[in-house]
Amino acid sequence: MTERYETDVIIIGAGPCGLFAVFELGLLDLKCHLVDILDKPGGQCAELYPEKPIYDIPALPIVSGQELTDRLMEQIAPFEPTFHFGQMAEKIQKLDNGKWELTTDIGTVLEAPVIVIAAGGGSFMPKKPPIPELESYEGESVFYAVRKMDAFRDHDLVIAGGGDSALDWCLNLQPIAKSVTLVHRRDDFRAAPDSVLKMRKLVEDGKMGLVIGNITGVDGDGTQVDALQVKTKEQGELELKCSRFLAFYGLTMKLGPVAEFGLNLHENLIPVDTEKFETSERGIFAIGDINHYPGKLKLILSGFHEAALMAQEAFRIIHPDKKLRFQYTTSSSDLQKKLGVAEGKAA
Repeated sequence: MTERYETDVIIIGAGPCGLFAVFELGLLDLKCHLVDILDKPGGQCAELYPEKPIYDIPALPIVSGQELTDRLMEQIAPFEPTFHFGQMAEKIQKLDNGKWELTTDIGTVLEAPVIVIAAGGGSFMPKKPPIPELESYEGESVFYAVRKMDAFRDHDLVIAGGGDSALDWCLNLQPIAKSVTLVHRRDDFRAAPDSVLKMRKLVEDGKMGLVIGNITGVDGDGTQVDALQVKTKEQGELELKCSRFLAFYGLTMKLGPVAEFGLNLHENLIPVDTEKFETSERGIFAIGDINHYPGKLKLILSGFHEAALMAQEAFRIIHPDKKLRFQYTTSSSDLQKKLGVAEGKAA
């Protein structure tokens, strides 16, 4: 039997921007349902780097992707959003009553006057190294992201790549791994200069290895890696013993079904205005990394700003006959009551 829901706002994507949109919409008494292909909230933050530090969230000098997700979930708890995890927003259509209908890939149907696309860059998939027979090892001893650092404790670890992810995880995992060796095709790195300096110091001190070359093969029993074959310019063919292999060759962005929604697109991004972050379709908004406008910065804090302005216009669409009264959470007893912090209830 098809599950069908009606709500005020459908949010596609439960990453930081989608979660904060729940907060801004909730302050205006707008109820939200969220659809996400992942099995938990947090989007890329929780899926790709849950334990990696983030340094540019206002008032939080350092916060992990998972902690940021947890704090956002705590912040939106008073508004009781409904989540539809493990589902992809597959198609949308305009109904005769003027509302939007969204159907997921497993047949869930949602109806609302407003849709907010907060899907990051779409569906991100790791670029996999062109190594024969690698697929059978994936998820067992070959990984493209770090979910739990402890899974790599006391392992001989090879990390491949030359960007921030590869360097960051060399530095973060080196203290707990049995050994760490970084493999990159050239002795030049795209990562932050400070990370490169720290990595080179660890190599100089004999605390990790660095091999310049290309990984060409894998040895093991089909699930457990024993060694990697590396072709180098100076030393020829090498065999690197390892029990865990982390490959950071970048990500491929796939917009997925969003590309079939009938919206105007610009290089796989969704153009919006900068007043309300509405798309080419009335009632459909796009916030966060998936949108495009002049001067756009792909920062979480930018998405938070976009969510706040989007919510104001969403209210006008949903309640065209009501007057929108702007209030501050610091001084409005009405908003504080919604948040459960009125009358001395704040912790």
